[in-house]
Amino acid sequence: MSEPRLSAETKAFLDDLIGAPLGDEALWLEALTHGSTGESRHYQRLEFLGDRVLGLSMAQWLFELGTGDEGRLSQRLNALVSRDANAQVAREIGLGDHIRLGKQAHDDGGRESDNILGDVMEALLGAGFVTHGFPAMSALVRRLWSDQVLGKVGQSKHPKSALQEWAAGNRRKMPEYQLLERAGPDHAARFTVEVRVHNVGSAQATSNSKQAAEKLAAAEFLRKFG
Repeated sequence: MSEPRLSAETKAFLDDLIGAPLGDEALWLEALTHGSTGESRHYQRLEFLGDRVLGLSMAQWLFELGTGDEGRLSQRLNALVSRDANAQVAREIGLGDHIRLGKQAHDDGGRESDNILGDVMEALLGAGFVTHGFPAMSALVRRLWSDQVLGKVGQSKHPKSALQEWAAGNRRKMPEYQLLERAGPDHAARFTVEVRVHNVGSAQATSNSKQAAEKLAAAEFLRKFG
């Protein structure tokens, strides 16, 4: 059996994202591979490394911006490197199309999972760090997270991002999302999601995708408690 390789489309995606030679293709393949494939090399080790690369890159950036005391900086840092923030960046660049999933994870909507998208985003930063070092990945973080850090004129904040910043600003635990129900056939599925913030409350919403339901639930939570 031949070794798995990056597709031409994924190579083009990574070339455009990184802007430098990829080097060891197997490393990037590992970063994009979910454990559900059954392959021995998957993204978890690189995710561990990339999480630290992202955290330090963001901490340095916020320090240079010079806004807020240590407590406020910590709150912003936690929000900006959270699962939801990472997943939002991953969606914006179209990362989901290039993640390698096993059949069950694929059928369960893994390409739209905040957990998987956020983890693979960090794994790519880990692979980039191994290949090109910290300065290159810090520059990539500043490019990809610029809208979240600096804001974008005329653009409303995504409800999930707004909720996580609300939670951080009010010294609450990060929001937790739970899929309560998946109903209907695959071509017309309906997802009901609950979002909960510890010691505050919860809100529910239903939509035709898990991600859309989470967005609506976050908006409903902010309407009720924000």
